[in-house]
Amino acid sequence: MDYKRLIIRGISYSQTQSGAYALLLEHEETNVKLPIVIGNFEAQSISLGLEKDIHPPRPLTHDLFSKFVITANYELTSVIIYQIVDGVFFSNINFKNKENKEELIMDARTSDAVAMAVRFDAPIYTTHQVLNEAGILLELEDVSKEVEMDEPVANEGDLSTLSISEINKLLEDAVREEDFDAALELQKEIKRRNKKIE
Repeated sequence: MDYKRLIIRGISYSQTQSGAYALLLEHEETNVKLPIVIGNFEAQSISLGLEKDIHPPRPLTHDLFSKFVITANYELTSVIIYQIVDGVFFSNINFKNKENKEELIMDARTSDAVAMAVRFDAPIYTTHQVLNEAGILLELEDVSKEVEMDEPVANEGDLSTLSISEINKLLEDAVREEDFDAALELQKEIKRRNKKIE
């Protein structure tokens, strides 16, 4: 399968879900962004995994599992986000035994998979289908300049009353403000309208 490599662009506090964070992954070639809602513990663990110089006084769960993987003579070779169902991402962690090269694939929550990947500097991949379903692409040149200073407010259920240029403007604002939940809803509305045109 033709997998698309993702890089971590950042983690921000989710504006729509209390106590949750948005992990932002990006496809390097197309700049399509994949926002994933994760919990507080996972956000902290990913952040600490990215900061190689910071070591907590006691090992976190992902540090403990990483130590076990190394002790068992395995390496983490990649993470694959292979599916999204009803807004839930499904991922596999791929391991390889250093001695006999035996491969091991484990099902994992995406947040845990990414937290492990950063500890092993392992690549993160996804499929074209996942990027197509949940990815957000900001095409600034397509955003209409005709939107006045009084910008429309995106409330659930009223998107049907807005023009495509107004929705594009809201999408641009949502991504700039790192409100990825709202951006995902706006992107879905744009895709829905494009399907109608086809």
